[in-house]
Amino acid sequence: MSTPLYQLKAEFFKTLGHPARIRVLELLSEREYAVAEMLPEVGIEPAHLSQQLAVLRRANLVVTRKEGSTVYYSLTSPHVAELLRVARTILSGVLAGQAELLADLKAAQGKTKPTA
Repeated sequence: MSTPLYQLKAEFFKTLGHPARIRVLELLSEREYAVAEMLPEVGIEPAHLSQQLAVLRRANLVVTRKEGSTVYYSLTSPHVAELLRVARTILSGVLAGQAELLADLKAAQGKTKPTA
């Protein structure tokens, strides 16, 4: 029996569920990166970065190529970068809605303050 699509999607999103992995994918959305180039950008220990890259490799979201002793990473599909752009758009809308709600709450609070 095959795994339902919704379950596969849930596993996919679990893979994306770590800030370091999202940061790596954002970087790779721009261009190919060597591991050493990613370290200062991601801001985690080399061993942790290696672990996160391994998770992304197992999920077939990134691929590697070796040039001498340098390992370069890139996205397996431009759709990954597109997904990150869509997520940014969704979050921008959510945050804009929250900012509007906060402004409304502050305005309402200003109207109900007792005067001395």
